[in-house]
Amino acid sequence: MRTAKRSSDARYQALLELLRTADALWNASRLFFAQWNLSPSQFNVLNLLSDQPRGLSQIELGRLLITHRSNVTGLVDRLEKRDLLARHDAAGDRRAYRVLLTNAGSKLLQQVLPVYHALAGRVWDGTPDARARQLAKDLARLGRNVERMAIQRKELL
Repeated sequence: MRTAKRSSDARYQALLELLRTADALWNASRLFFAQWNLSPSQFNVLNLLSDQPRGLSQIELGRLLITHRSNVTGLVDRLEKRDLLARHDAAGDRRAYRVLLTNAGSKLLQQVLPVYHALAGRVWDGTPDARARQLAKDLARLGRNVERMAIQRKELL
């Protein structure tokens, strides 16, 4: 017996492709950053700190990272152990720290970023800039929809 096509089939297929693409990007990122003994999340921390001369609090890092916030302390611990970043006491709050990129962290980023940007550009081969901008807007809208759904679900519980 044949089932009728639902109007949401195209959206469902697009969602599956988005998930497959995200998984492929994550796996490729793990392999790429491994040559510098970094995880994608560790790279994200260093990259976020690179244009923050005053550093960021761990709470700020948690909001900006593409990882679960509960992982921030472990990420910072591992990077600090390698002298790629440092914690400094936050002025006026003895319980808080500012996380800053060290010289070693900055030097490592200077090695990684040119290669990273070149390869990231290749991901978009055959995609016009206008299409990439539209896709970014579409994905941002999807992300907001998902966040709104999560909030609504919490309210129902």
